[in-house]
Amino acid sequence: MSRESGDDLSVPAAYIGVILVWTTTPLAIKWSTEGSHFLFGVTGRMAIGALVCFALLAWRRGRLPLDVGALRAYLVCGLGIYGGMTLSFWGSQFIPSGWISVIFGLTPMFTGLMARLWISEPLPPGRLAGMGLGFVGLVVIYGGGAEFGPWAGAGIGAVVLASLCQSASAVWIKKLALNVPVLAMTAVGVAIAAVLDAATWLVSGIGWPAEVTTRAALSILYLGVGGSVLGFLLYFYILKHVEATRVALISLMTPVLALLLGHFLNAEPLTRQVYAGTALILCGLLVFQFAGRVQRSIGRLRP
Repeated sequence: MSRESGDDLSVPAAYIGVILVWTTTPLAIKWSTEGSHFLFGVTGRMAIGALVCFALLAWRRGRLPLDVGALRAYLVCGLGIYGGMTLSFWGSQFIPSGWISVIFGLTPMFTGLMARLWISEPLPPGRLAGMGLGFVGLVVIYGGGAEFGPWAGAGIGAVVLASLCQSASAVWIKKLALNVPVLAMTAVGVAIAAVLDAATWLVSGIGWPAEVTTRAALSILYLGVGGSVLGFLLYFYILKHVEATRVALISLMTPVLALLLGHFLNAEPLTRQVYAGTALILCGLLVFQFAGRVQRSIGRLRP
């Protein structure tokens, strides 16, 4: 593979790779907290991810800007990762893993709304309709959370906040309009998140886990290498080589696949409300992603 571009990588293989990583990450998050505190899992993931990112940066002889603008972008990225991942790990203790992927399906909608408010990006009526469907689906899933225990609602709320953190970070970085290399941004952002998670763990007074199960240890390793590095880099690779509408289809496939994976590998129940809420969120995401394209096509047909 070329150290500069990596353009000899198969695009279909990269596309499938992103789907696999995004599908399996929620279940790995769930398993990573087995027998230990969630802060151990998220700190381990971020630390491993940072080490791998900096190793890749050194291997590729990548640029690491350290000007004031770049430092500001790193901080925004790191805070977004810290908030998003820490809240996701906490919430995963109380809800099925597949729900994490379904709720994160709302991220493009949150990002679109924040982009409209912060950087005045257009938000067509069709996209607003898609957002409405998605939020109704979230309410349906939230209503079905009661049967998963008293903390299920809090778990759903935590993952929603996690999605909001990632959306806010993405829009903020775009507002800064800085040309910082993706690998550098990822490496420093993940490192900042690792430091913040380690500090949170230290302040919380939670000690080292008495025993870490093999499945939890392997899940943390997978999340650090696959979830924090491989998935991110593959995503930006296909974003460079594939039209945006095809990339958007990934976020339509992964929630369904994650639900099925959690059901078959972790015995997570699939209730009618989960089916209904997921269907509404996916329909909303479909409308949100393609509404603008349809409206532009109709506009070109008008005399």
